[in-house]
Amino acid sequence: MNLILLGAPGAGKGTQATGLSAILKIPHISTGEIFRDNIRRNTELGKLADTYISKGELVPDEVTVQIVKDRIEQADCENGFILDGFPRTIAQAEMLEEILNASGRKIDRVVNIVIDDEVVINRLSKRIVCPVCGETYHLEFNPAEDNICKKCGAQLVHREDDKPDVIRNRIAAYHKKTEPLVEFYRHKGNLMNVRSENSIEESLQNTLYALGLKGI
Repeated sequence: MNLILLGAPGAGKGTQATGLSAILKIPHISTGEIFRDNIRRNTELGKLADTYISKGELVPDEVTVQIVKDRIEQADCENGFILDGFPRTIAQAEMLEEILNASGRKIDRVVNIVIDDEVVINRLSKRIVCPVCGETYHLEFNPAEDNICKKCGAQLVHREDDKPDVIRNRIAAYHKKTEPLVEFYRHKGNLMNVRSENSIEESLQNTLYALGLKGI
């Protein structure tokens, strides 16, 4: 099964993708995490991506699309994948469609995670991450003792793009450039809306029901 998760920054796409990946046994592909990994390692891609991400702007299509193409052509995506953070524009969606069509594949379901802007701002402003391994925590929903990563023991930090002003820029960019994808996929008949304002477990269960995976 090939899935896309849509939703504003902080809607819970990454968390849901992780849960779905474990259940469906297909890889979770986060373009945001790919970029952040490169930023941490100070690669040329990371330097380029950081000039956009640090200001809450979208990385150019030609950079993002090539990264996704290379990733979904890897062997572990043979039985499906979950895209989190891509596509973000109609142009990216059309390019993804061309890539998949060339190999006889398609997107089976698009899950649109619905959440109010103010809830997003509250969530992201309380999010902390590990600068070493990338693990994500939340001061309210998933805290870490003494702000220390449970996986690798590093000191947790707030991401630059999780500051209030940057969050508002990210939300504005989402409404302008990404939200039109909702109608794009609705017209294709594979879109489903899922609310994500409750607990992590409830939100994931809502998605499973929408995908017809009740009881898994």
